[in-house]
Amino acid sequence: MSAGLDRAHIRRAFGRAAASYAAHSPLQAEVALRLREHLDEVAGFAPRRIVDVGCGPGEGCVALRARFPDADIIALDLALPMLREVDRSFPRIGADAQALPLADASVDLVHSSLCLQWCDDPGLALAEFRRVLRPEGLLLFSTFGPDTLKELRAAFAEVDRTPHVSRFVDMHDIGDGLLASGFRDPVMEREDFVLTYADVRSLMRELRAIGATNADVQRQRSLTGKAHLARVEAAYEHFRLDGVLPATYEVVYAIARAPAPGQPRRESGGDIASFPIERLRGSRRR
Repeated sequence: MSAGLDRAHIRRAFGRAAASYAAHSPLQAEVALRLREHLDEVAGFAPRRIVDVGCGPGEGCVALRARFPDADIIALDLALPMLREVDRSFPRIGADAQALPLADASVDLVHSSLCLQWCDDPGLALAEFRRVLRPEGLLLFSTFGPDTLKELRAAFAEVDRTPHVSRFVDMHDIGDGLLASGFRDPVMEREDFVLTYADVRSLMRELRAIGATNADVQRQRSLTGKAHLARVEAAYEHFRLDGVLPATYEVVYAIARAPAPGQPRRESGGDIASFPIERLRGSRRR
């Protein structure tokens, strides 16, 4: 399920955007709000420890504390400048979602809003979420689907064949990844958001302000020339409607449970199963 992304580029881009992120991310805030509304469907859930993976400047941590005031909430992000924006009352960890520095079965809720699409191997991140969750623990995440920024992708495609928009994993592949990682009872939903802009440059400025720049490993590394960009702008004009340019975002929401002890989990070398030692009683080597 590799997305072909440059992790170092992602870290730098979001690090540069740390100070401007909150002011330019109304969509991200709305998606996070709708994601947390799924917790209303889980009766009696009272997590003791929560990790917010890809926490950004920490707004999700604040919202989770308001909902679960007795829980320990850990803020985790790949970009250290983002973590500096997080309220210092939260423990903060700089780490990759694909290699969480947390103990096995140590977390009751993994919360991650619009982070998974920035993982080069989302399946590996899902396996890590499964590893750190306690039995019956809850995974709640949102991510972008492949229709995200389809207009911008199409406009660039009319001008050249170099990828200018990061690739996003399909919802069905994510669902398969959840099952392969051992999660049970996954429920997934999708919805489209359409934001509007006066021109393409306004959209691009907003993407830079939140760090959501092209992280494709095959991207063009040099600056886009004025003539080239003018052709992209002309191509995007084909989408203009009622005086504005649309930008589509396909959002996928998912909620799933970690299984009971003894169910295998995926790791790079194969499957690993764990269970209480009491289950070995009465067994012997032959």
